[in-house]
Amino acid sequence: MGLRQEKLHSIFLKEISDIIHFSLKDPKVGFVTVTDITISNDLNYAKVYVSFLGKDERNQAGLKALNHAKGHIRSELAKRIKVRKMPELTFLLDDSLERAERIEGIINKINHQ
Repeated sequence: MGLRQEKLHSIFLKEISDIIHFSLKDPKVGFVTVTDITISNDLNYAKVYVSFLGKDERNQAGLKALNHAKGHIRSELAKRIKVRKMPELTFLLDDSLERAERIEGIINKINHQ
């Protein structure tokens, strides 16, 4: 990742997180953490990875609410960040923590045999 790409990455991460926490008024979103973002080199698309506190059912409701509000989030971003093109946002569930815990459990099982 180049310097410009790294800078965009951190700015987008911070601003999207701020918008979700302070500007978005949908209670279905719940307590959400923006964990990562990948932005295409041409700035056409951005995948925003999020993690929710709570049960799996809340994850799906929160994810649906975020994807429903992505137009609002994108227009708020456009007011805060000056880039030649504002990427289309897609919100995805970050399951890396769950995968890491599963892998750790498998390793522990193997070590205790």
